Amino acid sequence: MSTPNLEPRQDWTKEEIAAIYELPLPDLFLQAQQVRKANWPKGRMQKSQLLSIKTGGCAENCGYCSQSSHFDTGIPASKLMDVDAVVAEARKAKENGADRFCMGAAWRSLKDRDLPKVCSMIEAVKDEGMETCVTLGMLKEGQAEALADAGLDYYNHNLDTSREYYESVVTTRTYEDRIETLGKARNAGLNLCVGGILGMGEGREDRVGLLHELAQLTPHPESVPINMLVPVEGTPLGEATKSKPLEIVELVRAIATARIIFPRSWVRLSAGREAMTSEGQMLCILAGANSIFVGNKLLTADNPEMSEDDMLLAAMGVEQGTIADKPPSACSVQPPVTAPAAE
Repeated sequence: MSTPNLEPRQDWTKEEIAAIYELPLPDLFLQAQQVRKANWPKGRMQKSQLLSIKTGGCAENCGYCSQSSHFDTGIPASKLMDVDAVVAEARKAKENGADRFCMGAAWRSLKDRDLPKVCSMIEAVKDEGMETCVTLGMLKEGQAEALADAGLDYYNHNLDTSREYYESVVTTRTYEDRIETLGKARNAGLNLCVGGILGMGEGREDRVGLLHELAQLTPHPESVPINMLVPVEGTPLGEATKSKPLEIVELVRAIATARIIFPRSWVRLSAGREAMTSEGQMLCILAGANSIFVGNKLLTADNPEMSEDDMLLAAMGVEQGTIADKPPSACSVQPPVTAPAAE
């Protein structure tokens, strides 16, 4: 078994990533832990919290999403929250140990009329001493710069899955639309939060394909969230995958592979924890995840209670970390993102 690369590289091939993904679990864990110890020596777990600042009524047809207007999921559309209400939620999150606050709006794209209010939210949350992230859909020219001027740290815009499987998930925007938005955020000097969802009926080759697409982004995303599908009644993927949930070992393999490929990025264990056992979550952390989302909701999906997370980390002997744990070279303003070429 070769020693893993401890430096980021953008020349990963699908074959190399597949070979890592399919290693015997003890070898895969060993390589992931070598990378973690070299880049994240404190081994602590950072907490983020995610708030839906505008829920429901989204024009996109993402087949997993409870907030799409294309599906009857029982989630009513709401207006954009008031700034004071968002700040109150951020303060509660900080009191409960989160030092990163993420705000998500169910939009196809950010409208110019909503931009000032979103910027006010970012400024207010930053004033609370928290790191900020938003997910607002696609961006138009100049919007990313306005978000950066407001003090935004990260822009989240997931690729969801491999390029090949993408049209089985969503057809109202293309893969290149997503890459273009990432480029606008990066060109404005924002850090990127980019990952995907596992368990949508894709094969292992698609999980490898997703990691390959992410690995081609230059520079790498500073944050890589790995989500497990939360099946939602009324959505196409929720209905199709209900009887075939993702095996936890596949999530563990994806997280360990992401840790090796993205040595200085946050690898975030994101949606789906509510359906996992404590032992399954522990395996994900041992595989290299170094951030979790806390709070009893992730947008509209259930999430473990804070007390459960505290017991989980205590049982593992893992201390709570902070955004300051990141390696010196991570999360800094870097050159514009380079989009991977279509195959």
